[in-house]
Amino acid sequence: MLYGVEGIGKSTFGSQAPNPIFIQTEDGLDEIDCDRFPLAVNFDDVIAALKTLVNQKHDYETVVIDSLDWLERLVWDKLCQQYGVESIEKVDGGYARGYMHALSLWREVLDLLGVLRSRGMVVVLIAHSKVERFEDPESSPYDRYSPRLHKHAAALVKEWCDAVLFATRKMRTQTEDGGFNRKRTIAHAVGKDGGERVIRAYGSPSCVAKNRYGIAEELPLSWPAFVTALSAN
Repeated sequence: MLYGVEGIGKSTFGSQAPNPIFIQTEDGLDEIDCDRFPLAVNFDDVIAALKTLVNQKHDYETVVIDSLDWLERLVWDKLCQQYGVESIEKVDGGYARGYMHALSLWREVLDLLGVLRSRGMVVVLIAHSKVERFEDPESSPYDRYSPRLHKHAAALVKEWCDAVLFATRKMRTQTEDGGFNRKRTIAHAVGKDGGERVIRAYGSPSCVAKNRYGIAEELPLSWPAFVTALSAN
């Protein structure tokens, strides 16, 4: 999974993977030359695309879902239709039962992706980021970046993935005099074009990240740099 803010280059990263095909749940690939299924407008469209890759012969080596948070909306829409309600909060009488029922649909997606992965396909899952408040039992609470998914879905998908990568820009902070004996912290971009685009492959107080490949460093935001890091471990 690669997540980050809008426009940082997540879809471009996916398009650099070996011979990819995109399952798009949101518009936004017009500037990227890649093979893709028609825009999925409901959950069944996503399942149909995955089953096509499972059941039909093809030469694609990578499947990219772009994006998970828009897929989550389709998951919720599917449940609302099944239960005849207008909100995920009202599914099966409420009390957050809708979010638990959503996990069965997420598992359906992951099971099909698992079949493709077992056949040697690369799976790239793209998501946007959010800032969440994290209650750390060992320190004071703090804000951090995480994938823009409900916590139950996020936990399931993060556990399934071999790597959860955070795409961001390299920044440095500097404390300046704000007048009246007050200090203020200013963020400055490091590199060109608003800051060098990088991947964080390990968790920190600033972001959720992990990997099972032993990558413990910051990487340039590109597929070749990611592959190079894999080869080094």
